[in-house]
Amino acid sequence: MLQPATSSVSATGAPSTDTVPAGQGRKVLRAALTTASAGLLVGLDTGLIAEALGFIGRDFHATPRMQEWIVSVLMVGALLGSLGAGVFSQRFGRRLALGSATLLIGVGALLCATAGIIGQILLGRFLIGMAIGICTFTAPLYISELTSGSMRGTMVSTFSMLQSTGILLGYLAGGIFSGGGHWRLMVGLPVIPAALLCAGCALLPSSPSWLAARGRFEEARSVLRSLRGDVAVADRELDNIRHELGAGKPVGGFALLRSQPFFRRSVALGIGLQVMQQLTGINVVMYYAPKILEGAHFGTSAAAWATVLVGLINAVVGIVAIFLVSRWGRRPLLAASCITMAAALGCAGLIEGLHLQGMGATLSLMAALLVFVGGFGIGAGPLVWTLCSEIQPIEGRDFGVACSTLANWGMDWAVSNTFLSIVAVLGAGWTFAGFSALNVVFLFFTLLLVPETRNVPLEVIEQHLEAGLPLRRIGR
Repeated sequence: MLQPATSSVSATGAPSTDTVPAGQGRKVLRAALTTASAGLLVGLDTGLIAEALGFIGRDFHATPRMQEWIVSVLMVGALLGSLGAGVFSQRFGRRLALGSATLLIGVGALLCATAGIIGQILLGRFLIGMAIGICTFTAPLYISELTSGSMRGTMVSTFSMLQSTGILLGYLAGGIFSGGGHWRLMVGLPVIPAALLCAGCALLPSSPSWLAARGRFEEARSVLRSLRGDVAVADRELDNIRHELGAGKPVGGFALLRSQPFFRRSVALGIGLQVMQQLTGINVVMYYAPKILEGAHFGTSAAAWATVLVGLINAVVGIVAIFLVSRWGRRPLLAASCITMAAALGCAGLIEGLHLQGMGATLSLMAALLVFVGGFGIGAGPLVWTLCSEIQPIEGRDFGVACSTLANWGMDWAVSNTFLSIVAVLGAGWTFAGFSALNVVFLFFTLLLVPETRNVPLEVIEQHLEAGLPLRRIGR
């Protein structure tokens, strides 16, 4: 069980020796968990469309190319959603942005469930994609501004873990409904959790950092006192925020990007991390797992339930990652993740490339995919989102996180929109081998550029960044 924070840290990360009362720690925990539950919605649609895609293709006589668009139009929406999320969140706040996203998910799911033409499915998934783009921008950022210390990494990792849980629930629903081909029930399922989360958003506090950036210092003070339960700690935290906002640097993303090389470096690192995360090949497996397994001579029903096992491994490892991220550190877990993924996809590429047959080859391919998913879940999945929320300075945090989130969805679209076509040209063996090589590239990227930010205050990371230290040393 997650424990309430026992020490107070400023919103910028400055440590304090004051003890946070248990009740106030629970307030932060409840708000962070409610926000992190947006990950459940993000993951749920991934799992559902993977199982529903074949039935949709059959009922609407969709070609493989159209099926690629059914999957990838969500990423187009997510790309646009993340592009606008920074402006929306900065102007109206994290809470309203998150609540609006849940409404969009509900509307999109209803459109998909009632579709009479394939264009309605594309529109519904586009709206869901816009909402997911907003969620993946807003949730990690909001969590990082509410929490501190070891809780920061844990709760952002919980957002990623709940994505994995959502994928598993989607796969389970697909396995249950696939027997009757009830794809409309599958794609309409997100309406229920979207409504619950929308109601939960009304109870969330505003971000103290956001309030202060808007000049609403008394409101920020009130929120901090409620969350921290200690007047002195809350006031000191607000003083730190005001100091950073008044430090003389241009406030605003574009102004900071033009004038400050250190901000250009942090934005570039965030973009690089998200691009590399997608080039691991994770969403190829998550979106197309049933098709990959059917191609390996699994029956339709067997492929559906084998896909559930993929989701189960993803969810279980995500839970493990929550406890490891604040103990082992970012760099070791991320490096181990890259090595595991590269080895697993290398094995999958060998099995497919040599056209090995028989039950042994089929089970070996399944094992390789499970190891790959486990490797992603232990490092590249949660840590990329954690790092992207940690490395940006307060003045440009909205802009920096928006840029990295935009890169994530843009690359996700590029991979998911071309996978079936690439396999048709190169074959599954060479395709898996290519993703294996990209994971090796990610390993070197990690070793050369990624900082260790475990238990490092956000204030210290920003100071090191401004001082011009190499990116891998801006942590500790």
